[in-house]
Amino acid sequence: MCKDCGCSITEEEVSSETHFHDNPQLNDTKTISVIKKILDKNDHEAHHNRAHFENNSVLAINLMSSPGSGKTSLLETIADTKKIKFGVIEGDLETSRDADRIVAKGIPAYQIQTGSACHLDAFMVHKGLHKMPLENLDICFIENVGNLVCPASYDVGSHLNIVLVSVPEGDDKVEKYPVMFRQADLVLITKVDLLPHFDFDVEHAKKEARRLKPSVDILEISTKDEKSIENFISWVEFKRNLRI
Repeated sequence: MCKDCGCSITEEEVSSETHFHDNPQLNDTKTISVIKKILDKNDHEAHHNRAHFENNSVLAINLMSSPGSGKTSLLETIADTKKIKFGVIEGDLETSRDADRIVAKGIPAYQIQTGSACHLDAFMVHKGLHKMPLENLDICFIENVGNLVCPASYDVGSHLNIVLVSVPEGDDKVEKYPVMFRQADLVLITKVDLLPHFDFDVEHAKKEARRLKPSVDILEISTKDEKSIENFISWVEFKRNLRI
């Protein structure tokens, strides 16, 4: 998978001198040094991205989740309300389908095809933000690659991180992927209209999220429930007014 975060490298490969991007969790000093250099460069670019958004009075929000949690559907639904001016930087390994869906709603969107990379990084987002009409936007959503692991390690220059977990995925995802949920400013429990059909304990998921990050906000949401969408938009507007 990813060429720089090391998620595809096995423990047996650590001893090979031919590998320069190994798994940082293997406690190899050379590996940690390489990864640190990569992240330092990324963080510098992320700082530049944030400044660029702020110079245009735009709040940048990083959307992270596993595939199929409803990120694009949520953005389509928000577009239908016409209550906020936003654009979208889309990240996927291949195809422009998600960006095409957003553009079809009259929303500016730019697709980043990452190839083998399982996350967006600040350099990719930097390219995308220059394709956005920021002077006409209040919000820029960065829809990250569907993955509950690697995106948590990369600051893309957003002001806020939102992590989605859908009812069909199961309520154990918060416990299984703690690094991701520790990065969240908001946890969205999505597709709650499906609760009667799945064994998903909402209160357990909330408890685990707040165990990892006591200050995290949590909303239950369904694209079929107008009130829940309004609640989400209100949260976004409140955060923008605080920061911009």
